[in-house]
Amino acid sequence: MLGGLILATTLWAQEAGPGGRWRGAGPQPCFGADGGSYQCRQSAGLIAIRAGRLFDSKAGRMLTDQVVLILNDRITEVGAAGQTAIPAGARVIDLGGQTVLPGLIDAHTHMFQTPTPGMSRETSTLIAIQNLQLDLHAGFTAARDLTSHGNGYADVDMREAINQGRIAGPRFQVSGRGIIWAGTAPATAATPLTAQRVQSVEEAIAAVREHVEHGVDWIKLYPGGAYTFRLNGDVDFVTTYPLPVLQALIDETHRLNRKTACHVFGGEGLKNAITAGCDTVEHGLTMTQEQADTMVAKGLSFDPTFTRYTVPSMDDDDDRKTGGKYRMIPLVTKAVSMAVATKGLPIMIGSGADGGPYPHGPQAIEFEALVNRAGMSPARAIQSGTIVNATVMGWQDRIGSIERGKYADIIAVSGNPLSDITELQRVTFVMTGGRIVHDDLAWSAASTR
Repeated sequence: MLGGLILATTLWAQEAGPGGRWRGAGPQPCFGADGGSYQCRQSAGLIAIRAGRLFDSKAGRMLTDQVVLILNDRITEVGAAGQTAIPAGARVIDLGGQTVLPGLIDAHTHMFQTPTPGMSRETSTLIAIQNLQLDLHAGFTAARDLTSHGNGYADVDMREAINQGRIAGPRFQVSGRGIIWAGTAPATAATPLTAQRVQSVEEAIAAVREHVEHGVDWIKLYPGGAYTFRLNGDVDFVTTYPLPVLQALIDETHRLNRKTACHVFGGEGLKNAITAGCDTVEHGLTMTQEQADTMVAKGLSFDPTFTRYTVPSMDDDDDRKTGGKYRMIPLVTKAVSMAVATKGLPIMIGSGADGGPYPHGPQAIEFEALVNRAGMSPARAIQSGTIVNATVMGWQDRIGSIERGKYADIIAVSGNPLSDITELQRVTFVMTGGRIVHDDLAWSAASTR
C-alpha cells in the first residue's frame, strides 16, 4: 500500500510539473477533494435573454418585452427592453415568443429509488443520476431530497458532485438516511444504508448529530405512518415517536441550524408534528382547519405532495381493503383544498417523485393538480414552486425569482401558464447557472452584438 501511495504521489508530481504546471494529456482538468479529475466547468460569459413574457414570481404577475442580462452564473440586470441596453459582445438568446420563468423547485424528491433485491450500489447510483437529469430537463433547477431510500448518505455525495460540476443536476438540499422510531420499524431494516432507528431521547439527539456530521441540510422525520379505515369509515393512523422524543429531535435539529421535514398522514402523529414545530409537514392527508391555523401561527409550511397521494393506485388499495366503501383520495382533496384556502399558510410544490408510482420528469403535473383540483390560482401555484419553496429552503437570496444577483436558473415555455398551467409540463428551454442544458428551440436566433 505504501508503495502505491509513493507511486501515486510521484505521478501527480509529474503531471503537475514545476510550479504546478499541467503536464498531462489535454487541457488541465479540475480535481475534487478526493483527487479525482473531471472537466472544468466553463464560464458562461456575457448573455442577454430577450423575453416576450417574463413571470415576476415575487409579485405574482406577468411582464412583457423584458431583457435579462447574465454574467457567467449570475443575473446582473432585468428590465424592460426599451430601458435595458444589451452590452456589446453579449450572446443574445431570443425567447421573444416564449414565457420566461425562474427555474422550478421540487421540494420533495427521492433521487435514489429503494434498491430491489440484488441491485448493486452502482446500478442504484446510475438510476439516481438519470433521475436527476430527467428533473433538470423538465425545468426543475433545484430540489429538496427527503431521504436516500436505503442508500445511506449517498445523496450528500450526489449533491457535492453536482456542485462541483461533475454531473448535471438540480441544485440540491439533502437529508441523508432519515430517522425512524424503532418501536414501529422492523429490526431487519437496521443497516448503515437504511433509515436510522432510535428508541429514546438520547438516541434521537445522537442521530441528529450524526446526520449533521455527514453534511445533510435537512433532518427527515416520521411522526406518523400508515392508515386504515374502521368499519364506520373513521381513519386510524400509526403514531411513531412519543412526543418528548419528537420534540428532542426537532429541538436538536434547530440547535444545529438545520430544519426538519416530517412525513405524517394524520391523527396523533400530525398533531404532534405541529405541536413540536416541525418546519415542513409532508403529506398531511387529513389535515384539519384547526391544524392549518396552528401551522400559520407557528410559521410552519405545508408540502401536500398532492398528486402522489391521489394516484389511482390509492383507490385500488382502498377498494381492496374496504370493499369499495371508503377511500382516502376524497379526504386528501378536501384537506389540500382547505389548506390552499387558509390565509397565511405557505403551500409548497413537492412531488414525492421516487421512481415508483411517481417517476421522475413529469413533476409539473403538481401545478395542474393544485390549480384544477384544489382551487389555487395559476400565479400562486407558480409562486409555490419558485419563490415560496426557495424561501422555505433558505435560498430566497439565490434562486426562486429572476432578479439581479441571483443564479441564472431560468426556464421557458411556449404559451402562457397563467392561462394554461399545463404549459409547465412542456418546458422548451432550461438554463442553470448561465449554462443551457435543454433547448428545444436550439436558440437558432442567437446572435452576437
